[in-house]
Amino acid sequence: MAVILLVEDDSGIRSALSRALTERGHAVHWQPAGLPGLQSVIDDRPDVVLLDLGLPDIDGVQVLAMLRSVSDVPVIVVTARDDDADVVRALDAGADDFVVKPFGADHLDARIRAVLRRSSSQRSEGPIKVGDLIVDPKTRTASLEERTLELSRKEFDLLLALAQRAGEVVSKRDLLAEVWRQPYGGGDRTVDVHLSWLRRKLGETAAKPRYLHSSRGVGVRLAPPSGV
Repeated sequence: MAVILLVEDDSGIRSALSRALTERGHAVHWQPAGLPGLQSVIDDRPDVVLLDLGLPDIDGVQVLAMLRSVSDVPVIVVTARDDDADVVRALDAGADDFVVKPFGADHLDARIRAVLRRSSSQRSEGPIKVGDLIVDPKTRTASLEERTLELSRKEFDLLLALAQRAGEVVSKRDLLAEVWRQPYGGGDRTVDVHLSWLRRKLGETAAKPRYLHSSRGVGVRLAPPSGV
């Protein structure tokens, strides 16, 4: 059973989802708007948040960005919007998954179980050491040469995905699926931008890599610098 916070302004959808998820063994709480939903995340610490984007007080993507500054709770965006740009905005803001209405309750329940498994796996995994770089999934922290790196949620997720497969070339398609949870079109640019930000924080550039090595047309490999 999971404790679920549903942030949805449509009373009909709220009732239907609450009933269906309760029947599947979950405890469901709800809020009709973004800011009360954000407060509930802080006060009640749910296991999963189901977040609509079309909220009456503030755009759901803004709620998600604010939520990510205070919590790492898994968030599944549940919305009628199916434009690629909305998917990109939500996933870049920190969503763990994206489900477009209409959908079946069993389908949503499977997505909930999947994000909970991923979250549990990260919490139980020990620190990963690559040269002088240490990535800790449990605390969601990373350090280089004993200096803590200030990473955004997606920067950390990207670094963790590469650290878990250190020494292996990981394709951008795989990174999109693992980090952004959806291999949507045009996503290579999203990966490139986040890699650029990550390189800067690791003290390197694409031209002079230390840890992040690109294989043109193939992907990216995380490996320690020579001699480390």
